[in-house]
Amino acid sequence: MILKLCSKLPVYMLLMALAIALTACDSRNLESEEIAKDAVPASQLTKPSIYFEDESIARGVEFVCGTEMHDDHWMPEIMAGGGAAIDVDDDGWMDLYLIQATGSGGDRLLRNRGDGTFEDITAQAGTLASGFGFGAITGDVDRDGDQDLVITGLNADTLLLNEGGHFVDATAESGLGDTEWASSGSLFDADGDADLDLFICRYVQWSPEGVLPCLGIDATDMETAGYCKPNRYPPSTDLFYLNDGQGRFSLHTDASGIGSVEGYGLGVVAADYDMDGDQDLFVANDTMPDRLWRGNGDGTFVESGFEMACDRDNSGLAKAGMGVSVTDLDRDGLPDFVVCNLRGETDSLYLNRGGYFQDITTRAGLSTPSYQYTRFGLGLVDFDNDGFVDYFAANGAVLADPDAHQEDLYAHQNLLLRGRSDQIGFESVDGMGGLESLTPRTSRGAIFADFDNDGGMDIVVLNRDAPARLLMNRTEQRGHWLLLDVRDDVGAPAIGAVVDVVVGDVRHRDAVRTDSSYLSARDHRIHVGLGDAEQIDSMQVVWPDGRTRTFSNLEVNRVIRVDPPA
Repeated sequence: MILKLCSKLPVYMLLMALAIALTACDSRNLESEEIAKDAVPASQLTKPSIYFEDESIARGVEFVCGTEMHDDHWMPEIMAGGGAAIDVDDDGWMDLYLIQATGSGGDRLLRNRGDGTFEDITAQAGTLASGFGFGAITGDVDRDGDQDLVITGLNADTLLLNEGGHFVDATAESGLGDTEWASSGSLFDADGDADLDLFICRYVQWSPEGVLPCLGIDATDMETAGYCKPNRYPPSTDLFYLNDGQGRFSLHTDASGIGSVEGYGLGVVAADYDMDGDQDLFVANDTMPDRLWRGNGDGTFVESGFEMACDRDNSGLAKAGMGVSVTDLDRDGLPDFVVCNLRGETDSLYLNRGGYFQDITTRAGLSTPSYQYTRFGLGLVDFDNDGFVDYFAANGAVLADPDAHQEDLYAHQNLLLRGRSDQIGFESVDGMGGLESLTPRTSRGAIFADFDNDGGMDIVVLNRDAPARLLMNRTEQRGHWLLLDVRDDVGAPAIGAVVDVVVGDVRHRDAVRTDSSYLSARDHRIHVGLGDAEQIDSMQVVWPDGRTRTFSNLEVNRVIRVDPPA
């Protein structure tokens, strides 16, 4: 049950409440409230710089996501670019699945050789997805211990079962195969039966037969053809499926409550936002209010974005929601999150206040830098391992810029910000951490993983009609770290398991997940930056069924696999 305190609602909710109920309440500005700060050692206040190098070619990542469908501006072209970090062969090294749109050759599977370099094993991988692809979703759907893949797109959504490093197309017998335009998705346990259920965002109702002409490559040009805004097409309902435990899904969109509202869904991340013990969903909608689906633990949901003050920003604006990332930003044990938006709109950074969210975008320093770009792929990740999460957004326009000084009129520079240790917020990085020297692209999905197992989180950025970039973390003064590989009873990543790492008075809390960002699946391992700490005081792992393991006095700078208690 949500406690509704009118003194803590954002402005647009106050106005609506006053109009309906004519009640008086204190409309304090939440942006001015003081946020408790953790005690930070002086040695952590001087932060090392963050630096990335594009090592795509040297490491064997050669891939171009082609998007051209037609001589006219067909809308799917401007939105594509996804993929996944997935340990296909369970050797402890993250591999790459890269999704093709209309380019020749289809999807690609790149195997990590065990040193952060890759070889293309597409020909030996079995059946991969084909058609116009968009998003990748990872998780063990048939409970055999291997990570499987769901690929979304304009064509039928595809289930690829992993049979020991070899994929089999099981779409026909799985109950999947919806053919509307689908984007991001999440595999998570919605009903507490230990198997992974499936949520898929759907975007607009679009087809080649129903293409509409749209004019204006920018706000001033109304004669040249351009890509349509989403409101030119009808919205869709997102999809929700229950898993029978064997990788067969039954459609429960209406029965779950998910089908009660429509939207232009682009990003999603599952977490226990209300801390009641079951999984909820935050869905980013383009130009429409975002959704927070509070799970009831039985496969049903209640839409609570308005009540929890995270369906739009403090001004009442519903933005162009795209990518999403979740973390415990203020270390109070509650999941906070950020959703990114269109150029001319700021990000929305929501701090979890236990029953409602507070938009702290401006005071966190995100408004000005994010306003300049159209952001898609997104991550709150501790790149320098100082214990404070940093920010990365993969950027690219949806409206052409006729004044752009580059061949690609939709290209934007990617955005990197450093998390500040003296307050909750972000600041610029000199030279954008090496990204300023890279040619701007129309970037979409961003995949976060430690590809060389050195404790530094790396990034793969998918670019429209341009080579993907493997951005290796070359920060010289990274702090200590831990990579936690939490598994379930069959040896698969334990999606939804919660880890608490305690160092002195600082608590790092996170959950095992592979969703978030945009059209992308991330490293399933939990990465913890530890700063100067040379030992973990204590660590507790809690599996979704409540089983717990506790550890103390752990060494740092290593990958630790944690299996459940017998």
